[in-house]
Amino acid sequence: MKLTPELVPFLTSCELDSEIVLRFGIEALEAEDVMEIIQFSISEHHKDALYH
Repeated sequence: MKLTPELVPFLTSCELDSEIVLRFGIEALEAEDVMEIIQFSISEHHKDALYH
């Protein structure tokens, strides 16, 4: 199953291709969990980026 968050237009292709493993399955996800996963993914993919 593939879910598409509302933020998909703002995610890079690298972020969209990231694999996420859910220990307790998708049924256990709450809306806050999804937002936390998205925020962590964005932060991980930008941790080495330099901002001007």
